[in-house]
Amino acid sequence: MSARSAVRAMDTRRRVALALVLAALLVFGGRLVQIQAVEGPVLAQEAQDLRTRTTTLAAPRGEILDASGEVLATSVTRYNVGVNQQLVRGFVPSDPDLAEEIGSGAAAAAALLAPVLGADPHELGARMVGESTFVYLARGLTPAEWREVSNLGIPGIEPERTSERVYPNGTTAGNVIGYVGREGHGLAGLELTMDELLTGEDGYRTVEIGKLGEVIPTGLREEVPARPGASVHSTIDRDLQNVAQEAIDSAVAEHGGQWGALIVEEIGTGRVLALADSGSVDPGNYQAWDPEDRGSRAISTPYEPGSTGKLPTFLLALEQGLIGPESSMTVPDRYTTSNGQTFRDNDDHPTLRLTATGALQMSSNTATVQLAEAMTDADRHAMFMDLGFGVRSGIELPGESSGIVHAHENWDGRTRYTTSFGQGISSTLLQNTSMAATIGNGGVYVPPRIVGGVTNPDGTYVPAEQPEGVEVASAEATEDLLAMMEYVVHPTGTGPQGAVPGYRVAAKTGTAQIPDGAGGLEGRLGSFVGVAPAEDPQLAIGVVVFQGSGPSYGGTVAGPAFAEVMGFALRDRGVPPSTEPTPELAIEVG
Repeated sequence: MSARSAVRAMDTRRRVALALVLAALLVFGGRLVQIQAVEGPVLAQEAQDLRTRTTTLAAPRGEILDASGEVLATSVTRYNVGVNQQLVRGFVPSDPDLAEEIGSGAAAAAALLAPVLGADPHELGARMVGESTFVYLARGLTPAEWREVSNLGIPGIEPERTSERVYPNGTTAGNVIGYVGREGHGLAGLELTMDELLTGEDGYRTVEIGKLGEVIPTGLREEVPARPGASVHSTIDRDLQNVAQEAIDSAVAEHGGQWGALIVEEIGTGRVLALADSGSVDPGNYQAWDPEDRGSRAISTPYEPGSTGKLPTFLLALEQGLIGPESSMTVPDRYTTSNGQTFRDNDDHPTLRLTATGALQMSSNTATVQLAEAMTDADRHAMFMDLGFGVRSGIELPGESSGIVHAHENWDGRTRYTTSFGQGISSTLLQNTSMAATIGNGGVYVPPRIVGGVTNPDGTYVPAEQPEGVEVASAEATEDLLAMMEYVVHPTGTGPQGAVPGYRVAAKTGTAQIPDGAGGLEGRLGSFVGVAPAEDPQLAIGVVVFQGSGPSYGGTVAGPAFAEVMGFALRDRGVPPSTEPTPELAIEVG
């Protein structure tokens, strides 16, 4: 190889080497840029995470209160206790005699902790051995119990502050309040429907920790406090709710019922003062109740109302001027309509000459069918809908049923008449109680509600919006109907058991057979709806007892509970006794 060629080859090798060096520098530089500019923040955060610990500060859940501010549901502070296994193994009791007795490390810590936590010391000690910086040892300690643990002075024993939902009144209004699940969110009742308001916003605390996970007192510390949830004020009167629950439980037990319910509604406002279901759930121990018994059948279970369903027919007849309280009616025990459908009264009787008041007092099916013949199906259907049947009221509880009122175009030749006396439709107790409240309110329907307002975390109270009333019938028609309904609780009516001493009561009884789903019948239900005082109605009450033994007539099974609760409610609210007598209306003609 010539000298020139040798020089040229060497020069080429130098250029290649230089290119390789430059390429390596570019790769290294690029990686350095990537680490510093791209991965730098991530790596810095990872390093930060290794030397810090962030703990969630659970937001206190808002309270649920009754109408007077009595607590129905609240949250109390509880502590979960954990152990830093790396720190606790260095534990040595400060008392030499104690150290000699129980030793040191996890075993000694377990020996001291076990009596306080109610745990087996050997099992507890086994859970305290390892390399983890946090392992749960116990949950749900009261503040006093945590102080007892803290006073032991064991390194590595750390608290986690949390809360527990408490229902101080047991089963009282349990079907209304509802309950929360493991995660602290509502699963039923107001706890569910108002969950978003009741749930606050969690905060957090970040602290700097050492290599063993111990908190560095002088290190980084950042805290964002939790924001509590709002408190919900229900319209429930706790004392009245107690009386209502006891009354319906007694009625169901006495008559061998499957279930029962009772509602008290304030006339003119729609405020539900008591909503009682038999065998009400205890929200603090809801797992002990069957799922179907944890809600409220008063709003979720529709049934054929039976004779309380005659009230819309009589109200419409009065509104249209077809009858007055003392209009004459011929009432046979059997009646055949123009389309060939035959209907009968509950008991055989000779043809009677009664007033409209007398027909309502004896709860005659044949008289009611005659009224329906004189009306259009469209008008009767409209009356049902205006009174709140066939639609949900919007009450602030989950699972409300709309009941069933088929379009009148779909009524067959028989159903068009059975609907006039409470068969062929279904409705909830809430709907039937609201119907009574509408009659007592001069014909103005006000949607029922069970939330009175909300207190925000800053302490400001925001009342619930008052729903607007809708005129269903005239004050004149409802005044006449109330006078007629007073005769239902007279000794010769179907519901004398619902009379309240000292007060005039306007009411209607209902008895219905229960379909078994296979074309037969499996029992009866008895119901009772009414208002008092009849001359100036303040309260409406509805009662139903489902599948009672025996005849299960509404006056017999539901009337006494109505009278007991109505009497208590009127006296408790300071409603003065009636001073004017019931209007004198003829029952029979001639």
